[in-house]
Amino acid sequence: MVKVLDRPVRRGSKLIGYVSQRTVVDPELPLRGRDFVGFGLDGEKWGFSLPSKQRAAQVTEALRAVGALAYADAPVGKLSGGEQQRLFIAQALLSDPKIVLLDEPLSNLDIASASEIVKVVDGLRRSHGVTVLFVTHDINPLIEVMDRVIYLAAGRAAVGPVDQVVREEVLSKLYGYHVDVIRVGDRVVVLTP
Repeated sequence: MVKVLDRPVRRGSKLIGYVSQRTVVDPELPLRGRDFVGFGLDGEKWGFSLPSKQRAAQVTEALRAVGALAYADAPVGKLSGGEQQRLFIAQALLSDPKIVLLDEPLSNLDIASASEIVKVVDGLRRSHGVTVLFVTHDINPLIEVMDRVIYLAAGRAAVGPVDQVVREEVLSKLYGYHVDVIRVGDRVVVLTP
């Protein structure tokens, strides 16, 4: 039996926050950022939630935590990809999870937005004491904030601290072709042919 946090895996656990690879929001949908984030409290229920001060405070705090208060009342579909990602992360944090799963949250973002999302997630990880599992094809934007890495390729895996796994010999063996790992100061860059 698979267990997460010593409990059997089940659908809809509030202990796990999730941000999907890419959620497409219709630009014409009149859904405000704060309403979208609020679905993290009760989105699995039928109907609408009644407004309450407690609910509003929770949503506002989640928006503040990800730096999204400035566009809380803007239509979600009209926001940039980076702004939408902040809302998706706020929604995932609303249930006060112990684990947050992020599936390719940097895809389709420009370099500046991707960097900001990494900073937001790392800050939340530190301030909330939450475990973050970040799925990505490009670890370069994350290398400075990761403490462990799981590389998967061709049915094989390399697992461990970043300094032990993100090395030319380990990644070249894993992928079956030469991979360059360049260290410049505190930064690490992984290059493939």
